[in-house]
Amino acid sequence: MKARKSGAGLGGLSTEKTNRAAVDLDLKSALDIAGIINAEDAKVASAVKRALPQIARAIDLIADALRRGGRLIYVGAGTSGRIAALDAAECPPTFNTDPRMVQYVIAGGTKALGAAVEANEDSRELGAREIAKKKPGKNDVVVGIAASGRTPFTIAAVAYARHHGAKTVAVSCNPGSPLGKAAHLAIVAEVGPEVVSGSTRMKAGTAQKMILNMLSTGAMTRMGYVYGNLMVNVHLKNEKLVERGLGILQKVTGLSREDALRLLKKAGNRVPVALVMASAGVSRVQAEQALKKAKGNVRRAMERFRLSGGSQ
Repeated sequence: MKARKSGAGLGGLSTEKTNRAAVDLDLKSALDIAGIINAEDAKVASAVKRALPQIARAIDLIADALRRGGRLIYVGAGTSGRIAALDAAECPPTFNTDPRMVQYVIAGGTKALGAAVEANEDSRELGAREIAKKKPGKNDVVVGIAASGRTPFTIAAVAYARHHGAKTVAVSCNPGSPLGKAAHLAIVAEVGPEVVSGSTRMKAGTAQKMILNMLSTGAMTRMGYVYGNLMVNVHLKNEKLVERGLGILQKVTGLSREDALRLLKKAGNRVPVALVMASAGVSRVQAEQALKKAKGNVRRAMERFRLSGGSQ
């Protein structure tokens, strides 16, 4: 009964209404369909822009939690859960973070990443049970994602996490939602009706992806895992990423490709270590120690040597 109550009045939500620009979509040409979708997608960035103050607050909450050794845990069902999983999976290769730092919970488990098991989203019990496995606490931030803001699984997970001391954030596309009320902070991107009515994998999904990009990238940048706008913590796991790392090193230091490659090898193939070595003229061990003291913040590690006249 609870699940049905949470879904009551779904047709009144803006994300469920009929989009007048897409009336008779099935009678349109391929170019017209693409044009209508493109025009509607153009509205998403403006909707997200209106939520920037709340997004900024969430970035600081997440950065503070991660600095304390806590975690960012996303929770969602269906499209929202898949977008959450994508963002969590991209953090280690982009920022060289421990996979435990950014995690996700999706209704239906990993099977739901490639198959529709949407019935699980109606269970509050499953939501509470799945987030409980993560043992959320005072050092963690749990972000619940649901276009409607009414998904029982996600609401229950956020409520459980908040009850156990975690900071909680809601990401939805409808104002005044139960999910928003369950969280400490609500981020709302009002994207309006979808081109295909109720298909929230479209504009709502795009908005959610944009917001999660901001949350993880913003938090990692605030922590110093980005230098300038360079991906200095990139994990050099393949040829493309090695080339990217070399390019970053050359751009910051002005070294030739050959010298940058030699320096990178001396630094154990770690771009942050190489950057500190080059900027301060110190050994690998000294650079690693400075980065450890700076908690991975490349700029602060460099500044330690500048302030101390080149010695620690």
